[in-house]
Amino acid sequence: SINFTHAVSGCPVCSPYRASLLTGRYPLSHGVFLNDVPLGTEAVSIAQACKAAGYHTGYIGKWHLEGNGRTRYIPPHRRQGFEFWKVLECTHNYNRSQYYAGDDPTPRFWPEYDAVSQTDEACRYIRRQATAGPFVLFLSWGPPHAPYLTAPEEYRKRFRPEDVVLRPNVPPERHEVARRDLAGYYAHIAVLDECIGRIVETLSGAGIAEDTILVFTSDHGDMLYSQDMTKKQRPFDESIRVPLLLRYPAVHGSAGRRIDMPINAPDIMPTLLGLAGIAIPKTVEGRDYSPVIRGTAEPDNEAVLISCPSPFGQWERRHGGREYRGIRTRRYTYVRDLNGPWLLFDNEADPYQQTNLVGRVEYGGVQARLEAMLAAELRRTGDDFRPGGEYIRRWGWTVDENGTVPYWIKNDGQPA
Repeated sequence: SINFTHAVSGCPVCSPYRASLLTGRYPLSHGVFLNDVPLGTEAVSIAQACKAAGYHTGYIGKWHLEGNGRTRYIPPHRRQGFEFWKVLECTHNYNRSQYYAGDDPTPRFWPEYDAVSQTDEACRYIRRQATAGPFVLFLSWGPPHAPYLTAPEEYRKRFRPEDVVLRPNVPPERHEVARRDLAGYYAHIAVLDECIGRIVETLSGAGIAEDTILVFTSDHGDMLYSQDMTKKQRPFDESIRVPLLLRYPAVHGSAGRRIDMPINAPDIMPTLLGLAGIAIPKTVEGRDYSPVIRGTAEPDNEAVLISCPSPFGQWERRHGGREYRGIRTRRYTYVRDLNGPWLLFDNEADPYQQTNLVGRVEYGGVQARLEAMLAAELRRTGDDFRPGGEYIRRWGWTVDENGTVPYWIKNDGQPA
């Protein structure tokens, strides 16, 4: 497969990334810069673009774009063009995981650990569609998102906390809990590794592996105690960097390849449509890098935009959250908050981002160049970088006193 080694979740949290993935637009354009707000239907989604080109469309798993409570039924007109539908807005209860099938508003439950059952469903869909015509299917797993210790026991037994090697930016007082949670995190990933293998086997068994674009990616990373932090939203690599693997043997054969060019969530939709020869909607803001994948153009993108328009949830202001804008290049991370330059890391010399170089005289030229690149990205995307409350008012979102959208969830009475 092709490995985009510098793929980034530009707004590293669940709903904003998903909205960018489906529309090819930036968070301040689609408005989903917080979790638990609804994605509008003004933009043409990837499902709608594919459907117009004769594709059948399907979605299985976590949605997190409805913004109307995490366990409610999502009506057809709110599904962004997806036809086959076995979906729940959001749950992290992976062993008692609810969903809705098609247009039936009766809640159902996946019979096993949900990623396994969802993969079963995806394999059935692939086998059905293999001879019926072109299709686009999204399989959206919940794990390895927290809670970390809930993978099936046989997988948890494979990873002992005492064997976990920690990143050097995890402080000593966090070592014990970090090893425990990472062991569970790796257990979740081990399940998903087998699931993706089953998808590849199903495509091969159906005779369509050569001419199917298979993509593996994620909506955000997880700090997991690096920098003495947890969860996402932060501008550090553990939060913003995500896997992006693309397998399309008809174009790149069986050889693996690395592309070190930075690529962002809004770029995925136009790139996939470009690869498939489908017209890219005018509402798309991301860039089409399909010529890079085909080998007809050089990887020329220098930087991608990273942002937190308004901190919320686990990173509320009372927990140190702040608005920021920044860029990630192959080598550097540069970030501003509303007070000015905040972070500068040389990720080649300092891969664990332990030395902040902002304001250092010897890096003045580098900082000035990165500041100019950030300013250019903000102009290109129409981002005026204002306090988060202004965007909340502009979009009319309802938030609590900490800037978080209230939500409810009914699965076993536990909020996620």
